[in-house]
Amino acid sequence: MKYCFSTITVPAIALLQLLSSCSHPPSTTYTGLDNHLIHAVKDSITGERLYLTRDSSLSYHNVRTDQDGGILPWYAADMGASYDTVIRLVWHFWDRMETDSNGEKYYMNHQVWRPQHDKRGLGGDQLMMALSSWDLLYNYTGNAAIVDNMKYMADYYLSHGFTTPGDAWPNIPYPYNTVLHSGRYDGDMILGKDYTQPDKAGSFGYELVHLYKKTGDSKYLDAAVKIANTLAAKVQPGDEFHSPWPFKVNATTGEVGKLINHPKINKPEPGTSFTTEQPSIYTTNWTPTLRLFTELATLKKGDSAAYSKAYDIALNWMKTFPAKNNKWGPFFEDILGWSDCQINAITYAMYLMDNEQADPGWKQTVKNIFNWVHSALDDTEFQKFGVITTDEQTIYRTPGNSHSSRQASMELRYREKTGDTSRLQNAIRELNWATYMVNTDGRNYYLRDDIWLTDGYGDYVRHYIRAMAAAPELAPSGTNHLLRTSSIVSHIDYRDNEISYATFDDVSGEKFRLKSKPSVITVDGNILKEVNNPNAEGYVWQSISSNGDGILIVHKTAGKQVRIQL
Repeated sequence: MKYCFSTITVPAIALLQLLSSCSHPPSTTYTGLDNHLIHAVKDSITGERLYLTRDSSLSYHNVRTDQDGGILPWYAADMGASYDTVIRLVWHFWDRMETDSNGEKYYMNHQVWRPQHDKRGLGGDQLMMALSSWDLLYNYTGNAAIVDNMKYMADYYLSHGFTTPGDAWPNIPYPYNTVLHSGRYDGDMILGKDYTQPDKAGSFGYELVHLYKKTGDSKYLDAAVKIANTLAAKVQPGDEFHSPWPFKVNATTGEVGKLINHPKINKPEPGTSFTTEQPSIYTTNWTPTLRLFTELATLKKGDSAAYSKAYDIALNWMKTFPAKNNKWGPFFEDILGWSDCQINAITYAMYLMDNEQADPGWKQTVKNIFNWVHSALDDTEFQKFGVITTDEQTIYRTPGNSHSSRQASMELRYREKTGDTSRLQNAIRELNWATYMVNTDGRNYYLRDDIWLTDGYGDYVRHYIRAMAAAPELAPSGTNHLLRTSSIVSHIDYRDNEISYATFDDVSGEKFRLKSKPSVITVDGNILKEVNNPNAEGYVWQSISSNGDGILIVHKTAGKQVRIQL
């Protein structure tokens, strides 16, 4: 098995130097911002000088910049402390969200949070995104309430939102509650009752496999197998205008849904043959479905031969069409008409970085995808603060909190794997920019829009943890955090001088940022040796600061229970 863990070499040293220059503005008189400068203020943690700017209001906070005019996080110049703060605030808001009129949590009914309660139902990918982020957040914090929340969401969705075994598309979830407080998911936001989105089914199935591994509860695996069976049975080769599965389909009859005309859209996007009247026959959000098939095949659960065939068809289509023609739409259930989406493109880029064997030319493919995002969705509105942010999609050109942080995390991942530092500075500044959307109570605001329970929560937290994994120097110092694992962590416990955790797989690799070098590491009671090669069995330690902080990479080949003594 090949692991995606690397030692800290020249690119990381460059990152350390960049962080040093960004995080510690000088005490001399500042002249770099000229007309933007108002005055210097003290950092809330270090007491060092930061700079407020004349046109400084950004979402909930005044903008703070470094000596070069580059945006810093609102909370502190210390990136690690700031990123840690915002993701904890976001979780706090979600965890304490009010109960709705039907007795369920507000986020089980609505896609947008408003004090007066929004009139729209659930976001199509809302619960899957939350499961994805909470999996990483539990590993990062060890907070058992996070796993309880994962089970609550999954259990309710499984019992209140699936098509029936006799339907044309059986045993897959509906993405929307057409009757707001009915407590049931039964259709699509635009097309109405009985319509579903197969790509979201693949996403939920993938997260269910992870939840099975995390909890040991087989009902999650059983549901994932049923989802995979339906998708494998329905797969088609696809072409330039047809994806392997449709974007929206009537689950009862099998009729493919229609894209509805939008009054502001009179013709297709330049360069595409799509029209807004055509059937909803195309989307590129199949990366989670690829992962679902792989997970089940590895576990030898379900119909492995059918999954392998469907996987090959879908991957070949992704490589042949969107990866070459950059038609990366659609994704969002509430968009009427055609729109290319950053999430589809970058999620596929992440898949290739995690699974190099899927595309031997992955480096160039990923770079091409990044180039497309930058040409189609770069937003220069905040360039005065030294940052280019990322818009959500071609039909909605507004910089997004989740989309900018996603772009940043994957640019950092690419740097980690290739040593390419060309977009390093902007990646960090995009992460810094996106912190401004989080208020001190955990409300996460999509600029000039709403507090989306997708973009601000499930599709936000995971990008910061992935960014820290790719660049552990961005994780908070003086504390201990698991940043990445090649397995699923079923339990983790952080204590002052010890971390204990259990993985689903005997063979796995983990990446931590720790406050000090371990004295002893054991796997199932057996001592793990310190080694120099992160792909050899043992552990690698790299000190990254004078106070003892460092990066720990664990590679074990025989055992699930790990104990790290500090």
